[in-house]
Amino acid sequence: MAIEIARVQPEAVANFYRANEREGLRALYDFSVIWHEQVYDFAAIDAGGVTTGAAKIRVAASVAQVERIVVAAAHRRTGIGRRLLDAAADAASYYNCHKMSAFVPHHSTAQRFFEACDYREEAILPQHTFKLDVAVLRKFLL
Repeated sequence: MAIEIARVQPEAVANFYRANEREGLRALYDFSVIWHEQVYDFAAIDAGGVTTGAAKIRVAASVAQVERIVVAAAHRRTGIGRRLLDAAADAASYYNCHKMSAFVPHHSTAQRFFEACDYREEAILPQHTFKLDVAVLRKFLL
């Protein structure tokens, strides 16, 4: 049987993933997985209705992943980032996540920010993204 491998748009494989993902996860983890995955967005909005910061987490299999956190330059170092992470941690705890993780450049300002928010270095991935060492940080929630 001849099979062609092609690059496609995400919607071209969405139905395939829906039909086969649970079995794929069962094979990967070698046990039946009940997989709950959701994405949650949070915004910091000032009294005038202007968004000054935002964060996004992905929750799956009892782990929350910080996918993005951005605070407008004029509003940094005011606690907004920490409050966004706290709101994200509250949502993750609600879904029984035992930890939140983040990937940031190693020895960066971002790493220092997360460490100030009680995250700890869990691993270093050498030349992982953009040929930079990446620190995997985690904060235990439960």
